[in-house]
Amino acid sequence: MHEIRRYVANIESVNVSARRAWSVPRLRAGGTLRRERRRTRDSVDMGVVGMIVVADALNIISRSGGAFATRWAHVVVGIMWIGLLYYFNFVQVPAFAEMEAAARNNAVDKLASRALWWFRWAAAATVATGIMILLFQENGDKAQLFSSDYMKSVEGMSIFTGILLALTMFFNVWLVIWPNQKKVIANARNVQAGGEADPAAAAAGRKAALASRQNTIYSFAMLMFMVGTAHFFSSGSGFVQSPSGGDRAAYWGIAVVIWLVFELNALGVIGGTTANVTNWMYENHKNALITGGLLVVVYYAVFYLVLKA
Repeated sequence: MHEIRRYVANIESVNVSARRAWSVPRLRAGGTLRRERRRTRDSVDMGVVGMIVVADALNIISRSGGAFATRWAHVVVGIMWIGLLYYFNFVQVPAFAEMEAAARNNAVDKLASRALWWFRWAAAATVATGIMILLFQENGDKAQLFSSDYMKSVEGMSIFTGILLALTMFFNVWLVIWPNQKKVIANARNVQAGGEADPAAAAAGRKAALASRQNTIYSFAMLMFMVGTAHFFSSGSGFVQSPSGGDRAAYWGIAVVIWLVFELNALGVIGGTTANVTNWMYENHKNALITGGLLVVVYYAVFYLVLKA
């Protein structure tokens, strides 16, 4: 990149010399040389611009440039995904509960269907760009995605805890929320067209709602680990740089059990899908907010108590 910019500077100096050398003949030739020089200089300038663009493109597609580009894209699509998740849980669901059936069906058809398209593909793009970050970034001579040393470090344990929660949220979107919401959307459109309501639509909507609420609960802890890896969970922040095998096993054992209990509950395996004590956290967005905040505290406490220096 620096070589090309030096080359550009040399070309500019040549242009200056040429301008001085051509000053007298240009006047005598009645402007012919002036036009030729202008065309030549324009061609040179376009070539220089092209080389600079190519050089910058090569820098972007290098490993460091790729890490930067994919991280930027990861943040953009992640904002879209989690933003829509919060819109559904904090805005749309409470609003739909207050609507008349006809208005709700129309909103499901025209609004929710469009939002769900962006929602599920933003989730997919977030996962894809996250994987690309780990492929571009290195730990030693290996990509972080394939480095066992990185996975064993305190930073690696933090980011992979966030990845565990994020992947669970992604699979909830594609395997639970979207399949069930398709039934809800189809029912709304059928009713608007004068057809009979699908008796299975309510149950499908309930399953989607439980998974969506659980994703909201997971999201706070997930964001803590994703952001905290670079800012909070490092050896410079009071944590062991390379935890022992026993500490890693203890941490992952506790973290996975917490994750599994929540997920099985959201899927109806533990307490079913009806309103009951185990599903209290899903009944409204306030309960989900409270539970999500408590989960952040629990996960941080486990991380700190097991992995502190």
